[in-house]
Amino acid sequence: MDERQRARRPGGRSARVCAQVHQAVTELISEHGYGNFTVGDVAARAGVADSSIYRRWGSLEALLTDVALTRLNTRSPMPDTGSLAGDLRTYAANVAREITGPDGPAVLHLAVALSGNGQQGRQAGDDLRAERMRQLQSMLDRARERGEHAPDAFGVLDHILAPMYIRVLFGMGPLTPDYIDGLVDRLL
Repeated sequence: MDERQRARRPGGRSARVCAQVHQAVTELISEHGYGNFTVGDVAARAGVADSSIYRRWGSLEALLTDVALTRLNTRSPMPDTGSLAGDLRTYAANVAREITGPDGPAVLHLAVALSGNGQQGRQAGDDLRAERMRQLQSMLDRARERGEHAPDAFGVLDHILAPMYIRVLFGMGPLTPDYIDGLVDRLL
């Protein structure tokens, strides 16, 4: 397959547009905060038409949810190390790396802000949380199937994720490996 044929392969442009739109959203959140930009701003930044965004995502809230979930799934996937302790340590380290990275606080602010932005925003926030809780639950169910005692997904949220999110959102110190391991140890 020559370079021209590869460039025209179905899905190539779609994936490129999706990546450009996601990057534009992340940059706009970082620069302006949630609620301070429109689909038109995203389209202009990404170099695509507004109609392309509406056709694919339907609303700004749906787009924002997709951006947050895609980032979480790509950068903080649910690990399967063979033990719950290993899974939780790996997952917590991945989340810590993601939320302290260059775009991390923007994505956290997005997840929080979705909940307070009308019915569409609340639905988008609910969808985001439900999908992540489903993924957490699958990791915990695997541990139970191996015969391990596992907390529920809200236990992971309350004892591992929430403390890390609070530290990042309020600038309360670094998420060191010792701190993260301590969160996991206290939960287990």
